Amino acid sequence: MKQHCILGIDIGGTGIKGAIVDVDRGVFLDKKKRVSTPQPANNINILKTVNQLINHFDWKGPVGFGFPSVIKNGIALTAANLDKEWINSKIEKTLSKGTGQSCFVLNDADAAGLAEVKFGNIPKRGVVLFLTLGTGIGSALFHNGQLVKNTELGHLRFHHGTAEQFASNGTRKEEDLSWEDWANRLNELAHHINRLFFPDLIILGGGLSKPSRFANFESLLDFPMPFAPSQLQNEAGIIGAAVYAKERLKQMKKGLL
Repeated sequence: MKQHCILGIDIGGTGIKGAIVDVDRGVFLDKKKRVSTPQPANNINILKTVNQLINHFDWKGPVGFGFPSVIKNGIALTAANLDKEWINSKIEKTLSKGTGQSCFVLNDADAAGLAEVKFGNIPKRGVVLFLTLGTGIGSALFHNGQLVKNTELGHLRFHHGTAEQFASNGTRKEEDLSWEDWANRLNELAHHINRLFFPDLIILGGGLSKPSRFANFESLLDFPMPFAPSQLQNEAGIIGAAVYAKERLKQMKKGLL
């Protein structure tokens, strides 16, 4: 393992991405690798795909994972856009045993938010909400720079379903919504979230935070609070997963875990 470097892997409903991250600078050491999420996305198939990524990077050492689930004490309590077999599984032990590496797992949006706090736009004061706009909607909530884990605001009951069923980028594609129609939905969700948390700032992450894509709807947003695109864009999840693994390793060395 190269000093100050950790392999970060971001597991999503449609793709699994990985890269070796310099966790002191928040940059990739080499080009990231993306593979399609296997179907069904159960334990066996995800482990096979993860091992392909680990072998691609010829990696021996700790691995940080962003995973679309509520993660508490190394256990996956939910499984958004993946096989339900993951629910209530000891995910850190499963990944560690299946890869032969020390694996540390965090909710995927929380991981992306951590990276943005450390290396991007998120200020260290006030209430800041990081939203990922992708297949679903992920969220990471910060108060004075400290993460409040597992908010999962995409699963808020909203209209006749959930927030992500109403306003995710996946829904925009499925329903063939215009940018204006979709932005109106996102505006409505932002106003609802404002009544719940009154955030000082919203950072929009995920694939839609790329400048070429953000430009399609930036002028259509009418949020009740300031907003900005993620500086780290779609790389935040990988970087944050690696940063989380570094933090956990430091805690273990200090005897805090």
